[in-house]
This record gives sequence, structure tokens and C-alpha cells, in this order.
Amino acid sequence: MAIHPAAVIDPKAEIHASASVGAYAVIGPDVVIGADSVIDAHAVISGPTRIGERNHIGSFSSIGSAPQDMRYKGEPTELLIGDGNHIREYVSIHRGTVSGRGRTVIGNGCMLMSYCHVAHDCILHDHVIMSNVATLAGHVEVGSYANIGGLVAVHQFCRIGAYTYVGGMSGISMDVPPYVILAGTRNQMRITGVNKIGLRRNGVSREAVDAIERAFRIIFRSAPEVVLQDALIQAEQDMPESPEVLHLVEFFRSSKRGVVKRTEEG
Repeated sequence: MAIHPAAVIDPKAEIHASASVGAYAVIGPDVVIGADSVIDAHAVISGPTRIGERNHIGSFSSIGSAPQDMRYKGEPTELLIGDGNHIREYVSIHRGTVSGRGRTVIGNGCMLMSYCHVAHDCILHDHVIMSNVATLAGHVEVGSYANIGGLVAVHQFCRIGAYTYVGGMSGISMDVPPYVILAGTRNQMRITGVNKIGLRRNGVSREAVDAIERAFRIIFRSAPEVVLQDALIQAEQDMPESPEVLHLVEFFRSSKRGVVKRTEEG
């Protein structure tokens, strides 16, 4: 373990022998840091926080701070971070709240670029990318392989679907379905099509992408008189063996905030 002599580490913190901590980093009690993780200079990590293996925490980041919630009264909530994440300089990630999930969760293989913010009770699944200054309000859930552009702001309780690409400077106030490309703000949000490049780049088969495109045409580009629920049933019946299509249909059905459906054509 390489700990700089100028680092400030609480005796109740647990740091793996193979981890390293830079100068002037501050690590509080109830923090656990896994093998081969790197904590850069001036980072601040508060607990209860558990950080897995092979994570890189950038300088001046604030990890595991108390939630920005007026109802929070110091209850024991937590932050969980998986393995292999890159969390760059000035990123802030807050613990959960007792009125929410009680924890904020970052999965595996994510990249959070400079100045990103992840608020209390958020869940980021695996391999999420957040570009510079992207901001998630509380209780947001982001699916695996989603890519959120720079300066994007996401309203609390929204969901961003898996493999979705959200264009920079967008303002998200509704659920964004899986597999699509989207940009815009509030009632101007527009879906431009299926994120075929992102899907193929991350190992989704051509057959699966073709099925997603067929479902997209049924759900998003049906005639105006076709009711959404009928379109979902049609997509489900036409491609019952496609887990990707079934996931897309279930995403719509489970939405509590409403799902963006407006396309460039409509």
C-alpha cells in the first residue's frame, strides 16, 4: 500500500494493501477501499462508503458526502461503488437517504468525467459514461452502457434506458427508453433513432439490433391512430424471443413519469 505521508486517513477506514492514496487526500471513518484502487491527491471520501477493486478516484472529488436533502438528519445511509470505475477530478457522489433507497450505487466499469454530479439514491448500472458536468438529481436510474453527454441535467426519479445516448446540453424530465439517441429539453426532447453504433460497439448482435429497429418502427413510428399499448402488444407478439424487445416493452409499461416518444418525424 502506497499512502502519501500527507494523506489524512481515519483509523476506522479500511484500505487494501495494494491500494494507493495521494497527498492531502482525506478518507473518513466507515470507508472501505478495495484492491488496486487509486485515490488521487486532495480527494475526499466520506463514509459509510464501500469502493471495490481497481477504481481510480480523481483529485478534488467528493465521494460519499451527505445527501443534499433538507429532510436528511444524519441517518446511516451509504454509497456503494463496484469495480473498475474511473471517477475523474471534481466529481461529487452523495450517499442515499432513508426516505429513498438508503444507498447510492455505482456499478462496474463506469466513467464519470470531470465535474459530474450523482445525487442521493441514484443507481448507475455497469459501463455508464457521463461526460463533463453531467448532473443527475436524486433517485435517477441509468441503465448499462448508457452514454450521457456533457452538461446534461436529469430530473429526479427519471430513468435513462440501457444503451441510450443522450446528447449534450439536454434537459431530461421524462424516462428515456433503452437503445435510442435523444437530445433536447422538456417538451422539445426528440428521439432521432436507434443507437446502432453504441449497440454494436458494446457487443450486441446484428440480429438483436435488427429486432430493436423493427420494434422501434412499431412503437415510435406507428400511425397516429395507433394507441401506445396496442403498439407495445404488437412489438411483443412480433418478436417474442427477443429479450431486447421485451425489455423495451417492459420499460414503457413500468414507467411512472412517462416515456419520451416524440421523434424527429413526430
